[in-house]
Amino acid sequence: MKNIFDEMHAQKGGARTHYAQYQEWLGQMPAATIVQKRAEADSAFHRYGITFAVYGEGEGTERLIPFDIIPRIIPAAEWDKMERGLRQRVNALNMFLHDVYGEQRIIQAGLIPAEQVFCNAQYRPEMQGLAVRNNIYAHIAGIDIVRAAKPGQSAEEADYYVLEDNLRVPSGVSYMLENRRMMMRLFPELFGRYSVAPVEHYPDLLLDTLRQVAPAGVDDPTVVVLTPGAYNSAYFEHAFLAQQMGIELVEGKDMFVHDETLFMRTTQGPKRVDVIYRRIDDDFLDPLTFRADSALGVPGLLSVYREGRVTLANAVGTGVADDKSIYPYVPDMIRFYLSEEPIIANVPTFQCRKPDELSYTLANMKDLVVKETHGAGGYGMLVGPASTRQEIDDFKLRVQAQPDKYIAQPTLALSACPTFVESGVAPRHIDLRPFVLSGKEVRMAPGGLTRVALKAGSLVVNSSQGGGTKDTWVLGK
Repeated sequence: MKNIFDEMHAQKGGARTHYAQYQEWLGQMPAATIVQKRAEADSAFHRYGITFAVYGEGEGTERLIPFDIIPRIIPAAEWDKMERGLRQRVNALNMFLHDVYGEQRIIQAGLIPAEQVFCNAQYRPEMQGLAVRNNIYAHIAGIDIVRAAKPGQSAEEADYYVLEDNLRVPSGVSYMLENRRMMMRLFPELFGRYSVAPVEHYPDLLLDTLRQVAPAGVDDPTVVVLTPGAYNSAYFEHAFLAQQMGIELVEGKDMFVHDETLFMRTTQGPKRVDVIYRRIDDDFLDPLTFRADSALGVPGLLSVYREGRVTLANAVGTGVADDKSIYPYVPDMIRFYLSEEPIIANVPTFQCRKPDELSYTLANMKDLVVKETHGAGGYGMLVGPASTRQEIDDFKLRVQAQPDKYIAQPTLALSACPTFVESGVAPRHIDLRPFVLSGKEVRMAPGGLTRVALKAGSLVVNSSQGGGTKDTWVLGK
C-alpha cells in the first residue's frame, strides 16, 4: 500500500517503538489461539446483545459490529497534542454556537457568510437569544480524526487531521468501552506488559458533566437518557449508558410537562427531570414546536427549556456547527474566538457553492471524495478513485443541480493498522473518534473509538457500511 502510514510498522521495517512488545507477543501467539479468541469475542458480543440495528433491512434487523483484536496504540506524546487540539476545537465550536444564537460577531466580521448559517437546515431560530447553562451547547462531541500524508509527502510525514465534527447525537462510545472490556478479558497478560490509560471511567465523567450543567439552583439533579426506542440503530448504546450511569432510560411517552416543569412517570408517582441526555434529533423533540407528527418527543418540552427549567444535552440547534458546509470555517473560528492557530488541521476542502471550487471539483471528481453537506454514516458521498466512470458522471449531475449541498476533499491515504481478516493479518484503513465532554471544564477519556474499514482498499469505516472497530490504547507516560 503505497504512501500509507502504517500505524504498527515503520517504513524501513520493524515495529514502531510503541508496538515492539505487542509484535513480539503476537509473533509467539499460535494462529489457532487467535482464531479461538476471535470466536470468543463474537460469542460474547452476541450474548451481551452488543449490536446495532440496520435501517432498510426490515424492522429489528441487528448486526454485530465486527471487533478486531489487534489494538490501535497511540504514544503518550501524540495523545497529549491531540487532546490539546480537541479541547481547543470544541471550545471554539461552543463559542461559535453561543455567538450565532446571540451577538453574531463572527458573521458581522465577515468570516462566515450569513446565508451559510441562517439558511442551514440545522439552524434553529427558536434558540436565538436563549441562554443555556454555562454557554455550553455541545456537551458531548465526537470528533473524527484521521492520520494521512498530503499529496507529495512521504508516508512517514503523515499527520493528524480532523475529518468531521459530530455535535448532535454522536454515537459509538459504548463500543469503545466494550472493546476495552473484551481485550482485558481475552488478553489480560497484555495489560501487564503495557501501561494503558483507562477508559472505563467514561460513564462517571459523562454523568458528572451532565450534573454540572443542571438548571441553576438544582443541587441534586435528576438526569435521564432519552431514546427514540428499541428500533433505533444505537439503542444498545442508549440502554448501556443509562445502566452504566445508574439513571433512567426513558422515551418521550414516559414524560410530560406540567406548570412549566418536566416530569417523568414512575411507580412512585411523577418525578421532576432536570437534565436530558437526548439521543433523538431536534425535529422530534417537541411536536408543539418542531414536527407535529412526532411521537418520540414531549409536547411542551421546548417551553420548559426556554424557561431554563431543564437542560438538553446536546442543546437544540447544535447541528449548525457540525454541518459539513460549516466545517471549512472551524479554523477561522479558532483564530477568531481564541486568538490561536489550530493545533489539529482540517482536511483541505472545496466548497461547491463557490463557482471556481465547483469547477475544480467537477473537473477532478475522479480523484476526490465528494460529500453531501447534510450526509452522515458514509451515505450521500462519492469516493472518486473507487467509483466507475458512470457513477462519477451521475454524481456530477447531482452536484451541478445543487452545488451548495456538496463539498469535496482530496482522497487521503488514511493510515492503516494490521487487522485480522479472512485471509489473515492485513493492513486496513482506520480513523479515530474521541469523545469530548464539556461542562464546567472540557474532559475526555484517553483515546476513543477506532473504526476500521474491513474491505481491502476501502476508506469507508462506518459500521452501517461494513466497518469494524478496534480497542484504542493510549500509553501512559
